[in-house]
Amino acid sequence: MSTLGQNISTLRKKRGLSQAQLAEKLDIGTSTLGMYETNKREPSYETLLNIANFFNTSIDELLGRNANTKSESTKDDIALTWSDLDMPMPYGGKLPEELKDTYVDLAKSYFKRHPEMLNNDR
Repeated sequence: MSTLGQNISTLRKKRGLSQAQLAEKLDIGTSTLGMYETNKREPSYETLLNIANFFNTSIDELLGRNANTKSESTKDDIALTWSDLDMPMPYGGKLPEELKDTYVDLAKSYFKRHPEMLNNDR
């Protein structure tokens, strides 16, 4: 499985961009991008999302996850639960007010990329 840094570097090179050019497009420093590509530093969620959007790919793919690493599911089995993420439900099942905007932004980003799921009434 490839690393985040390797994936960013590969996508950048496929686009024929230098580190400086990509860093400028992402509004980050060239040295910061270099550290991402060498896995010496990890981008924030916002930067990771910007990178994924720039390359028109998913965060999963950037992180080295692909169809072969996803758990088996059927078209009818599309609901995501905390158990699917292999983690306990945080915050005692109640989302703190200060995180609601973050989760709304995540959902909007998802539906922007997958509009076909927006009106999917199972």
